[in-house]
Amino acid sequence: MSILIKPIITEKATTDSELRNCYTFAVNTKANKVEIKKAVEATYGVSVEKVRTINVRPDRRTRYTKTGIQHGKTNAVKKAIVQLAEGEMIDLYANM
Repeated sequence: MSILIKPIITEKATTDSELRNCYTFAVNTKANKVEIKKAVEATYGVSVEKVRTINVRPDRRTRYTKTGIQHGKTNAVKKAIVQLAEGEMIDLYANM
């Protein structure tokens, strides 16, 4: 089971990483805070102070088309906001 799926790089997440030393990751929906902390420390070689998780619900949409009403939804996602110790940082752009 892969805990970390990908880092989330948005304007809000980038500002968070610069000002508060917090990094945001998309994680497995069944992962808990202890597993996320161990995965980040093993992957990036940093020490983690705090982990906050968010379960993002799927968005449901209804479209009215020529063939009828189409119902759909996006996938549910779990996000983890990881705060690192003072003086530590992760370079997310190094491997691109």
